[in-house]
Order: sequence, then structure tokens, then C-alpha cells
Amino acid sequence: MDYGFGVRLGRPFAEAVEAVTAALKKQGFGVLTTIDIRATLREKIGEEVEDYVILGACNPSLAHRALRADRRIGLLLPCNVVVRADGDGAVVEAVDPQVLVALAGSDGGLGEVADEAGRRLRAALGSLRD
Repeated sequence: MDYGFGVRLGRPFAEAVEAVTAALKKQGFGVLTTIDIRATLREKIGEEVEDYVILGACNPSLAHRALRADRRIGLLLPCNVVVRADGDGAVVEAVDPQVLVALAGSDGGLGEVADEAGRRLRAALGSLRD
């Protein structure tokens, strides 16, 4: 099962994180959380991985609509967007909101919200192409 979509960028990791954050903002998403996986794994278990962050992206109006449709959907929010170093470039991947609806089990109006969130996330990633 493919649970996300993404794009490879020919720019350094730090630039990619800035560009992704700006592209998400243009589509109405704010970044609520930034989880630095590399730093966490280094600090907690002494393991080294490539630069890797998880951005917790949220579009407040979409989140509100989703919560009205299913109060438990907060278990699957926010939409995660991963930025990771890949050679001299970066890979950006976003969760497919339709997968989150499938996990929720009952659509109850979530499908329309997921469609819009997916369109906006795809537009954000599409605008990053080099």
C-alpha cells in the first residue's frame, strides 16, 4: 500500500526544509511541530541517520471540518510531511490524507476534506520541483 507521495529536490536539506515550509504556507498549512529525527536518534540511542525531519502540517479550516465529521480524527492529525537528505539533494514526502480516512474506517464526510487536503499538499510539493 502506498501511503504517501513525494518529490526529489536538487537542493540542500536546509534549503529544502525552508522551501517546503513556505510552500505549505501558500496552501494554507502551518507547521505545528518539527521533529528532528537525526538529532533525536543521536541523542537517545547513539545512532546516526541522514538529516531527517517530520513537519506536522495543519490547515486549520480543514482540521476543523475533519473534527466536525469525526471527533476521533485528531488521532491522525496533523498531516505529516517528511524532508530527508538524499545525496546532495533532498526528498520531500507527504502522507496521503485518503489513507488517513481509510484508517478512520467510516468516511462520514472525511473524504471531501481529505480530497482537498491532498490537492493542497500535492500543489505544495509540486511547486517545489526544480
